[in-house]
Amino acid sequence: MDEKKLAVRIMQDYIEAHLHETITLKNLGDSCFLSPSYASKIFRELTGFTPYNYIKQYRLSKAAKQLRDQDKKVLDVALDFVFDSHEGFTRAFSKQFGIPPKKYAMKKPPIKWFLPYPVTIEKEAEMSNFIFTQVIERPKRKLMILRAKTAKEYFKYCDEVGCDVWGILMSVKEALYEPAGFWLSDNLIKEGASEYVQGVELPLDYDNEIPEGFEIIELPPSKIMVFQSEPYDDDNFMTEVSAAMKAIKDFKPEIYGYTYDTSNPRFQLEPRGERGYIEGWPVKDI
Repeated sequence: MDEKKLAVRIMQDYIEAHLHETITLKNLGDSCFLSPSYASKIFRELTGFTPYNYIKQYRLSKAAKQLRDQDKKVLDVALDFVFDSHEGFTRAFSKQFGIPPKKYAMKKPPIKWFLPYPVTIEKEAEMSNFIFTQVIERPKRKLMILRAKTAKEYFKYCDEVGCDVWGILMSVKEALYEPAGFWLSDNLIKEGASEYVQGVELPLDYDNEIPEGFEIIELPPSKIMVFQSEPYDDDNFMTEVSAAMKAIKDFKPEIYGYTYDTSNPRFQLEPRGERGYIEGWPVKDI
């Protein structure tokens, strides 16, 4: 294992476990047996954030989720996330999200949460080709999306619009399901815009704010064939996800009496090793 990656991963785990406590550079250095200055240097090198900014943004985003989902006073939330005062918390919250915490708690508009991604430590993969399938039904609904220009997959999408769209999608309280990456069907692709988008499905009566650059489209009722791989080690996600995607692409739905419905979008959920890789393909009866 790369020693720098392992050290930063340990520091990320330490931050996760002590988010409601005071965290110093010495704490982080001690957690991985490094000096505070060197620990800070490699943390910034591999995450793109200083430990201070990483912790502050993560705390503010966790605080935002608490304000969205719980009936708590702003001061209580501020103290819970190690802010010394109501005023200091309000200033930091307003600067990061563009809205004061009290107003956010009342209106609950979509905002850009900070979502930390663990540094990947590559290990030897043990792949399985087992894929579980089931067919589910979804009602008529709305889909809030952010289009790119030419993207046909996740990495190109990140190149074109950035990799932080997920933070906004995760903040949408009215979401019917978790955010997803979607491959739009031809009837939903705009000229000069991408096939691959990121978005979140919403009820038909959604009337909250729409973030700048996003748009709302409607999806008809549909049957979805959901594919799910076996759980895997997150450090091997590239290898595991590639294998799962190939197995899904090679699947023949006709053996179950379905054919793919090319008038509806298919989707992929966030790859998380504890549950496996998941894609949903629209289908119709043969």
